[in-house]
Amino acid sequence: MISRAIGAALLGRLRDGHIDVLENGRRRAFGSRESSLRATVRVNDAAFWCAFARGSLGLAESYAAGMWDCDDLVALTRIGARVMARIDRLRRPLAPFVTALSRLPRNTRSAARRHVASHYDLGNELFEAFLDETLTYSCALWESPGMTLREAQEAKLEHVCRKLELNADDHVMEIGTGWGSFALHAAGRHGCRLTTTTISQRQYALAVERVRAAGLDDRVTVLRQDYRDLSGAYSKLVSIEMIEAVGWQFFDTYFARCSELLAPDGLMLLQAIVTDDRTYELEKASRTFIGELIFPAGCLPSVAVISRCAATATDMRLLDLEDITDNYPTTLRCWRERFLAAAEHLDRLGYDRRFRRLWKLYLSYCEGGFRERRIGDVQVLLAKPRYRPAGEQRVSTATATPGEASFASAGLPPRAGP
Repeated sequence: MISRAIGAALLGRLRDGHIDVLENGRRRAFGSRESSLRATVRVNDAAFWCAFARGSLGLAESYAAGMWDCDDLVALTRIGARVMARIDRLRRPLAPFVTALSRLPRNTRSAARRHVASHYDLGNELFEAFLDETLTYSCALWESPGMTLREAQEAKLEHVCRKLELNADDHVMEIGTGWGSFALHAAGRHGCRLTTTTISQRQYALAVERVRAAGLDDRVTVLRQDYRDLSGAYSKLVSIEMIEAVGWQFFDTYFARCSELLAPDGLMLLQAIVTDDRTYELEKASRTFIGELIFPAGCLPSVAVISRCAATATDMRLLDLEDITDNYPTTLRCWRERFLAAAEHLDRLGYDRRFRRLWKLYLSYCEGGFRERRIGDVQVLLAKPRYRPAGEQRVSTATATPGEASFASAGLPPRAGP
């Protein structure tokens, strides 16, 4: 079989990590036998080898179909990330041509609603099965050993509130409601008014219900509006892992709209999953597993792109950049463990085996990507021209590396990724 021979030849070039492939009772070993990063792949269907040649999308579709299994999907993803770091050097010169020829979907207003619905409207029961009680679907902050997932998510929400210097006089705009966790936390604990928006029907309905149940109707308004259609003036703006759904064609539009919504002395906190600056041009137009099957038309910005957009599309300046990437693997591991533990419950709800396998791979794939810093997570604090700190002490950059702190203080982006 030609595809098997080609696949074996490619695996034969493996240097970072070790993979055992089991097929028809035969074991073949690839990579370094001394490596501690190891995975065993069991081939259940020879069609796997054709899927292997199609990259992450082919591998994901074939895994969902049961063509292959793996004893450690996170380790396998980490090995793949190391291989891709070498392949990127070969792909980089082709990036301009790939982008020019790309026919990937754009997140126009109508398309954005469809794309968001294909993930976030899969059913609130799905997300309730693996998120914590706050229903926070973003990186937690593991400040101390022994924290529960809920405690780590609440620590992250409070961390954001402190950076924004929230108080009862603030009116906050949140772009990307989720299921209302930040709105409930900020209004409930800091007494501010908050307007939050989502274009997911399921998220909107549950967020409205949760706000009402918490008795915060007088302080929290939930909208179902595209960020491009928002109006008003707000003292603070927050957007937690929503920018990934904007699409690279609209990053400038997104930042311009955020700036227009802020008062002249306002603050903005952006939490964003980012790709390495060196791979952004490669990734933005690629047809990947995540972009096709999990988050249609999604695109990760890089730190450099965020900095450029803020500089050219807004009058805001960068005050602080904190890299929280190291917190994401633990967050994802918790989600994956809870997701797998809920398998029977999810099956009864109609999420079949194929769907569950796809999402198991998704959660493992992301964890491996963060562990290898193929992707990262950052919190960026931006300020309008008339903003002045509330006191002598401003948010610390102690959690950033010395290089990141100096870049942040200079208003320049640190390099994301390894």
